[in-house]
This record gives sequence, structure tokens and C-alpha cells, in this order.
Amino acid sequence: MNIIDIILKKKNKLELSEEEIKYVVENYVNDNIKDYQMSALLMAIVIQDMSNDEINYLTKYMINSGSTFDLSKFDHVVDKHSTGGVGDKTTLIISPIVSACGVKVAKMSGRALGYTGGTIDKLESIKNIKLNLDEEEFMNEISDIGLAITSQTKDIAIADKKIYALRDATGTVESIPLIASSIMSKKIAMGSKNLVIDLKVGKGALIKNLEDARRLANIMIDLGKKNNMRVVCILTNMDIPLGNNIGNSLEVMEAIDILKNKEDNDLKTLCITLASYMVKLGLDIELEDAKKMVINNLNNGLAYNKFIELINYQKGDLSSLKKQEAKYVIKATSSGYITNLTADFIGKLAMHLGAGRENMKDAIDYDAGVILHKKNGDYVTKGDIVMSLFTKKDINTNIEIVTTNEKPMEEKLIYEVIS
Repeated sequence: MNIIDIILKKKNKLELSEEEIKYVVENYVNDNIKDYQMSALLMAIVIQDMSNDEINYLTKYMINSGSTFDLSKFDHVVDKHSTGGVGDKTTLIISPIVSACGVKVAKMSGRALGYTGGTIDKLESIKNIKLNLDEEEFMNEISDIGLAITSQTKDIAIADKKIYALRDATGTVESIPLIASSIMSKKIAMGSKNLVIDLKVGKGALIKNLEDARRLANIMIDLGKKNNMRVVCILTNMDIPLGNNIGNSLEVMEAIDILKNKEDNDLKTLCITLASYMVKLGLDIELEDAKKMVINNLNNGLAYNKFIELINYQKGDLSSLKKQEAKYVIKATSSGYITNLTADFIGKLAMHLGAGRENMKDAIDYDAGVILHKKNGDYVTKGDIVMSLFTKKDINTNIEIVTTNEKPMEEKLIYEVIS
């Protein structure tokens, strides 16, 4: 068995055996297969796809490439994952809500690449916060406060970490089999038996259409079943940014405002839905009962208190969060309904301001970003402020706000739930 034969086999649209996939994963982790060879195989997979059996084998050996967490000593544990989107700070909001409802949240989160936000980057805008928890610290925090958020450890799904970095560098990120195995290998290795996935669909997401989203959801649900994990996938709109703040510290501040009930927008609506499904799975109760608990713990301040408990436990200093002065404001040049503030447009703008990364080694400006005062579908009068830009850079602010006289149809926030 050798890597050249395996590349050619996949290039010719033939199905790889379990032994071949095991060979690839183990030998790539051990550096016996070179990056350029693995790149060729990944590109062949992107072009020729994979069967469900191949995806299952790939996930299995990515899990086996590292250590796993055993959360069996805890009752009512649930995990959450988002496939990434512009302005997506839901983890910061729903984790404390769910924990306040008596469900333990064991969360491993990632960093941003490009213009989709990473939870770890957002949290790192809080001075002194510790996010690289070892297994003992992670387990102790779950035991003590019912909630922990850590960055991906070096020992969990080692193959995924190495393969993902290569995928990003070789334009092979947008592949449903590779996305499914990457997400599920990490989540299964983390040990929770309940998982809610916020599967983003649209211009600002990896998955652009509902057909692909449904396929990805069903693959991940099937992988969950094979590993004794209950998975619910909620397909949500990422044609427009989520919430009003895009950028790391700005998003933490918006999350705090939601937890304090100072904001009532699409972000809050989605967080209530995601949290309700997490509580439903964690406590094994009806969705309506779970939703009542979620709203009650949001309204009574317990969710916000849990957020403070999380930050304090992980040594963060929230007093370091201060909104900077906007360097630029963008105004409407005509009256009408806004049409062009799409998630990809705003995401790329935020990255240009310094809030995101084009390459993994790029430094992030935690204070950079965008606050949207108006969003797609909102009516503006010429001269109204549409957005504020925060950056240390000097940029060209010739940004056109496109308007129309006809009010556009209201966009759906949640397309469907698959379980």
C-alpha cells in the first residue's frame, strides 16, 4: 500500500477502503506522507467526493489519532458547534444560559481564519483570560461551575488539526465530507453524548445552499449515531451578519448586552432557539419546557451571572473591555431600503480593518471591527449613519450603501431543524 496508488484511486472516483484511509491518517500524522502528497489527495476528495463509509472511516481514524475526554462522570452534558459565520458570537451567550438551566457545557472552540469569527479570538480580547486548559483544568471547571470553554488541545484529534491547516493552505476547505469529519472527530473525542450544531447557510458561510446543508447535517447526525451521540442540526441564515457587532471585543460586548437583556435582535432570537435545543437534549425534556427555562434564566439575570463566573474562573479581566472611538462612519448616500450589507461583504470589511486573518500567522487587532446601525431591509434617509468602523489602519472609506425603493422580503433566520 502506498500514497500514490491511493491518490490515483480517489482521482479515478473509486472508493477507498478502511485500511487505506487508516494508512493515510496514521502516516500523515507520523510525517511519512508529505504535505504535497496529502494536498493531492485532499483535492481529489474535493473533486470526487466521498461515500458515507469513507467519511465514517476518516472520522474514526481522526478520532483515534489523539486522546479523548471521558465526561461520563457528569450528568446532563451537552456540546455545541457552529460552522462559522460573520458576527456569530452565540457560544458566548448560550453557554452561560444553558449552564444556568442546570445543563453542563463542555466546549472546545477554535480560532478565526478569513472573515468567520472564532470564539477563542473573541474571548482573547478579554485581558488575562486563560483558554488553553489542560484536561484536569477543563474537567475541574465543569465540575465546579458547570461550564468550561477551552481552545483545541494539542492531543485531541491530532490528525484533524494537521489536515485542517493543510486544507486552508490548499483551497480544500469547502468539502462536505472533510467538513463533517473535521467537526465530528473533535466533538466525539470531547466526550459529550449530546450535540447541537448551528449549521450556517449562505453568502457568509462555508455552505452556500440548503441542499448541501441538508446533506452535511444528515452525515453528521449519522456519525453521531454511530458513536452514541445525539445530534441536532439547526440550519440558519448567514446571508446577513448575525447581530450588529462584527469584531472580537465588539462581539463580546454585544454578547454581554444580550445577556443583560439590553438588546433584542436576530442574535438573541437565535440564541434562545439554540439554547432551548441544548437544554432539551441535556435534561431530556420537551422543547417548550426547555424554552421557558432558557427565557426565565435570561430574564432573571442568572445567565449573565454564569457568564461572569466563567470569565472569573478563567482569570479574565472584563474591565479591560472598552469600546474605542470609531475611526470612520459610513453614511447613506441615498434614501431607501438597504440591499448590499451581506455577510460576506461585511466579513471581508471587518477582516480588512484588522478583525480577522488571511493567514493563520496574522495578528488580530482585537478592537477592530464594524458596528451596524442599519442592516439589509432597513429604511435609511440620505445622510443616516449606517455603520461605524473601528481600526488602527488608514483605509479607503468609499463604501457605497446600495438602496432600493421597494422593501425587500424579510429574510428567514432559521430554515429548518434536522435531528
